[in-house]
Amino acid sequence: MGSNINVTLGNWSEWFMLLAAMTYLVVFVAFVWDMASHSKTLGLTERSRRGNTAEGAKELVGATAAHSGSANAGSSSGGATRGGAGAGESVADEFRTSADGAKGVNEFEALDYKHNSRRPAARVAVTLMVIAFLLHAFAVVSRGVAADRVPWANMYEFCTTGALVVAGVYLVTLFFKDLRFVGPMVSGLVLIMLCLATIAFPTPVSPLQPALQSYWLIIHVSIAVAASGIFTITFAMAVLQLLQSRREKKLATGEDSRLGFLRAVPTSVTLENFSFRLNSVGFVFWTFTLAAGAIWADQAWGRFWGWDTKEVWTFVVWTVYAAYMHARVTRGWNGNRSAWLSIAGYLCVVFNFTVVNTLFPGLHSYSGL
Repeated sequence: MGSNINVTLGNWSEWFMLLAAMTYLVVFVAFVWDMASHSKTLGLTERSRRGNTAEGAKELVGATAAHSGSANAGSSSGGATRGGAGAGESVADEFRTSADGAKGVNEFEALDYKHNSRRPAARVAVTLMVIAFLLHAFAVVSRGVAADRVPWANMYEFCTTGALVVAGVYLVTLFFKDLRFVGPMVSGLVLIMLCLATIAFPTPVSPLQPALQSYWLIIHVSIAVAASGIFTITFAMAVLQLLQSRREKKLATGEDSRLGFLRAVPTSVTLENFSFRLNSVGFVFWTFTLAAGAIWADQAWGRFWGWDTKEVWTFVVWTVYAAYMHARVTRGWNGNRSAWLSIAGYLCVVFNFTVVNTLFPGLHSYSGL
């Protein structure tokens, strides 16, 4: 961990960070545009299919009534059932709840790409997000080169690197599953993180403090950043799950929902199951973060645990996500309860990063502010 500071390269890093933030803003607008246009298209298609279904059911009922009055009710029921099956995936899935336990081989079929759908705004958004990610990556890497160390030694760098991980994890996931529906929230959160780093935590390029000059900084903090990035994405999915669950309940009772954009979002069950798998990975990373922190504390201060504020809140985060995993697997806490637990865990992560780092003095006061 050297101390050679390249001020010019550090300034270039800040300019590229600003350019990345501006690009993420355009990405956010493009994703919102895609959600609006795609949900409108799905709504028109859904109403058209329902109309055709109702018309076909009436014709079937009339035809059977002319031949046999006793077969009228059965044929009508069968026609409605067959018509309902063709009314579209979203109609059939809207009335599922987490109690149905939608599991099996095609559990995440709703997240597969539909090759027959044209979504130009989504293509623009994903392309621009790749460009924003590359600009962002250059800004983070150049910051590390300018400081001659890893670029996550203070709150500004942790925030910008964390935002990079969020965008990276999301883009990698897009290769396998169609998660464009969560694009507005992911790009919005990345933009917020960059603005927060620039406005609330501005820190000039500087060498490492003596206590941070250890290879454990690379191991401990990098895994913590990765876990936080995963938790950010699952937080966005948990919020969408709550909104979708509320919409499904209204539709099940025959009420109209004003959240029309959720037509482009999978069912609450699919969101819950997929976010649970991501949270499982994030929980493993956070467990390693806690363990690696204890080992580093023993090397730096001669004890594994000292009830420092940062240590306590890192353990609180681990406890909340452990409760989430345990409650969902063994206690059957599905649906909205699991979503609220996931949100609570992420709020603890945010509190640990912002409030604890800035307001509570302790051995981990390395915010750089």
